[in-house]
Amino acid sequence: MMAAMAIDKGDPVAVPARSVDDTGFVVEPGVIPPVTDPLSDTLQRLRMDGMFYCRSELTDPWGIELPAMEGCLWFHVVTEGSCLLVADGGEQIEITAGDMVVLPRGHWHRAATTDEVATPVVFDLPHEYLSSRYAILRHGGGGARTRIVCGVVRLGNPGARSLLDLLPETLVIHGAEPGRRQWLTDLLSLMASETHDPQLGSEAMVTRLCDILVVQAIRHWVEQTPVADQGWLGALRDPQVGPALLHIHRRPDHPWSVAELASAVGLSRSAFAARFTAQVGRPVKEYLTEWRMELARDLLAEGLAIAEIAQQLGYGSEAAFSRAYKRVVGEAPSVTRRAELDAAAAAVGPPPAGLP
Repeated sequence: MMAAMAIDKGDPVAVPARSVDDTGFVVEPGVIPPVTDPLSDTLQRLRMDGMFYCRSELTDPWGIELPAMEGCLWFHVVTEGSCLLVADGGEQIEITAGDMVVLPRGHWHRAATTDEVATPVVFDLPHEYLSSRYAILRHGGGGARTRIVCGVVRLGNPGARSLLDLLPETLVIHGAEPGRRQWLTDLLSLMASETHDPQLGSEAMVTRLCDILVVQAIRHWVEQTPVADQGWLGALRDPQVGPALLHIHRRPDHPWSVAELASAVGLSRSAFAARFTAQVGRPVKEYLTEWRMELARDLLAEGLAIAEIAQQLGYGSEAAFSRAYKRVVGEAPSVTRRAELDAAAAAVGPPPAGLP
């Protein structure tokens, strides 16, 4: 989760005369748009930035090591055969056709036919690149076959990062799990079809299916896990705090006040303020500034001008935004933008290790 911080109450904010939020609602001054389910809205906003997708055709005996990928999420979908996955810390997970594994924080792990097989680093093995982001890996000793679709993705937007912080180190969905929803069975069947018998456009189909499966796996965990009712996720599900969070997420440029949000969710100012702080772990003003700065990081990475970012996030001047950003993040926005753009430039095209 994002850390709490002090708020500079002197930072001016711009009040737009009229705007359109990212759900398409035209927002007039003083009019609060309708609220949908806050948790569903957050899941719908999970923006996937696929860095690398791989269709692996493996034959016994085989083993691969998958290195830690900071700021990313690893996933594996088994479409044929089975294997042993060993997570960081030694946890061993048997997975078979129809199973999916997600490592939300991109930690080191390895996969093999057995625990005794050698596991070379996956990016050191030869791949057949169909594009800069999609490859085929053929590896192993020629025995029984296992097919796995794996990938590394980065999830954009602050809601995604907050959600990933709450997920377990390893998220496993077994194909034979009782009560599994039909959509998961159908998606995995379609994935198997596209990878076992590639047709025109299969690369695009597989990458899109991977993105959908990752989001659905996260949704599955949220629906099935009691801990999802706590913390930030619990706040999203709260009948009063959830809609207030959704208002902030949809319109970060608006100068939200405790009184305005309290009125929108039908509580008194004092009752709402206490409930919000208890559920979210920080007061409204702190959360609003925190959310704005997280959005600013994404916009800086996209190369937007600092003045434009300041306007989008409701600050009356570039200087006011820069002061708030440096106070919260610990560095000037220009420093963050330069670092993000340098990192993006370094990630263009497949490097010798094989990962774009």
